[in-house]
Amino acid sequence: MTNNEIADQLNELADLLEIQGESMFKLRAYRKAAEAIEEMPASLEDRINAGEDLTKLDGIGKSVAEKCSELVTTGQMKKLEEVRQKIPRSVLDLARVPKVGPKKAAALFNELGIATLEQLRQGCQAGKVRELPGFAEKTEQAILAGLEKIADVADRMLWSQADEAAGELLKHMRSCPEIEQMELAGSYRRGQETVGDLDLLVVASSSGPVMDHFATWGQLESVTGRGPTKMSIRTRRGIQIDMRVVPAESFGAALQYFTGSKDHNVQVRSLAKKHGLKINEYGVFDAGDQPVPGAGATEEAVYRAIGLDWIPPELRQARHEIEWAATGKIPQLIDVADIRGDLHMHTSATDGKNTIGEMADAARQRGLQYIAITDHSKRVTMARGLDSSRLLEQWAEIDRINAAANDEFRILRGIECDILENGGMDLPDDILAQADWVIASLHYGQSQPRQQITDRIVGAVRNPHVDIIAHPTGRLIGRRPGYDVDLMAVFQAAAEHGKMLELNASPQRLDLDDSNLIAARSFGIPVVISTDAHHLSGLADIRFGILQARRAALTAADVANTRPVHEFLQLISRG
Repeated sequence: MTNNEIADQLNELADLLEIQGESMFKLRAYRKAAEAIEEMPASLEDRINAGEDLTKLDGIGKSVAEKCSELVTTGQMKKLEEVRQKIPRSVLDLARVPKVGPKKAAALFNELGIATLEQLRQGCQAGKVRELPGFAEKTEQAILAGLEKIADVADRMLWSQADEAAGELLKHMRSCPEIEQMELAGSYRRGQETVGDLDLLVVASSSGPVMDHFATWGQLESVTGRGPTKMSIRTRRGIQIDMRVVPAESFGAALQYFTGSKDHNVQVRSLAKKHGLKINEYGVFDAGDQPVPGAGATEEAVYRAIGLDWIPPELRQARHEIEWAATGKIPQLIDVADIRGDLHMHTSATDGKNTIGEMADAARQRGLQYIAITDHSKRVTMARGLDSSRLLEQWAEIDRINAAANDEFRILRGIECDILENGGMDLPDDILAQADWVIASLHYGQSQPRQQITDRIVGAVRNPHVDIIAHPTGRLIGRRPGYDVDLMAVFQAAAEHGKMLELNASPQRLDLDDSNLIAARSFGIPVVISTDAHHLSGLADIRFGILQARRAALTAADVANTRPVHEFLQLISRG
């Protein structure tokens, strides 16, 4: 059992207990333990099997340790099973709808028997929800609007979650000797923000042994279908995986077809028709339905048959990729190796887990040349945000660390300064003027009217000491829609004042999205891809941001923190 699976069950227990009205003390204990387990480099299961005392690990108390041991040794957590008997897991979906939350979800379930999103929609449409204490017609309408916004991701997982499952799957399947080629396709391969299921394509000397091997995967919960060349399973975490065994001569065609997108494939088939060809998952065929020799074996050969260069999967969205591929103008997409600095991270001074020095050492090990320490400002009281005095002390510490360093690695003195609800910045200008790097962000008043939120952000853009707007829409994928903001007005202001915009690489945010990244580039606005890391392992999230940037066809030149530190500092000094 993986660390993330154990953490998932602890988080689910906390969520269900919150709906039951359990004390925040217990909830925090479960969630803190779940976070600690997710961040562990070693397997908790191995530690339990070795008889290690889990209470000696940070964040894990006696009660949690007992539950983790029970889960690993028996496959179940008794307390969680008891709570599941009382509250269906689907009630958790209600709590994630904007304007609902755990307390209202509990009321909906206990008073009206509403346990699913569809029942919630019907209850709102029938006017039943507004009759509950604490609800009103306005709340009902807001819930309906929230349901619309989360409908497209309700049955999907974050790409990062799909990637974890994909890694475990491939590791298992690589030990099957019959497999000659293997690749994941679908929305996962295209790097979509959310993924519905996983599609695995395999070339093998014999399909039977491959399917038998697939069925021995430890994550498998049930086999939902099996035929001569296709097998479908469902994992213990509820992920559907479809595996297809295809001939080697069709592998490229099948990979291109099942990667998609649907609209991209329509354009490919249309172009093939103009060339007198037909392309499907079985290969490339001429007018007489005869296979074109070798044209279906690789994706490169499939695209070459219709006069195109190979197209990176992230670009297959029916935008400009066909035109680019036909004229040899596929952009050189940005890669993780292009990033030289990470400019948004938090330390133990506020809500981070590690010190400045620890974050710097971890960044060095990842090959970065510079970072910015950007703890929260004082408005974010729940994170123990920094006031002017504490911030100046932190900057003095950064100066000492830089002076003592025996390499060229640089730590920039930064701050994530809140944009106040009534406008203006959370810290005075004379303090911000001393910073190397000022991030402006909005954490409060997110339900304000469109014009008010837009004015707040544009006002921050106009502040001469602000360098960048962080996570410009504030969305959390599948959990919270972005606030209502006129992004075109923000883009216009950023372009006029020489400011940057962030692509936040946290897999729950990925804000800006690909469409807005394209728009920002059209305004000539430099983008910064940062992790918003709150612990050492969070620095690895940069790859999620890179994937999002590739979907927007961004190159290294479009991203400011691909520059060496001296060039980057010149860029922000020019504004």
